[in-house]
Amino acid sequence: MHALNIITLLLIIVGGLNWLLVGLFQFDLVAAIFGGQDATLSRIVYVLVGLSAIWQLIPFVRSLSEGEVRAERNVH
Repeated sequence: MHALNIITLLLIIVGGLNWLLVGLFQFDLVAAIFGGQDATLSRIVYVLVGLSAIWQLIPFVRSLSEGEVRAERNVH
């Protein structure tokens, strides 16, 4: 589960950086790399980023209810 948390966090970072580029420069890096927003690979990346955000809600909610240190201890 630790590897999954790292992968999903990395995907969320990629998504956040992509949104930063969209907001500042109107440049969608994911679309540029994978052939446009409607390309299958782009849509897969967008879906994976979204699912990663949902997955990361679990440790977030856990940290709110248990305290941050205890919640991170449960991830290992």
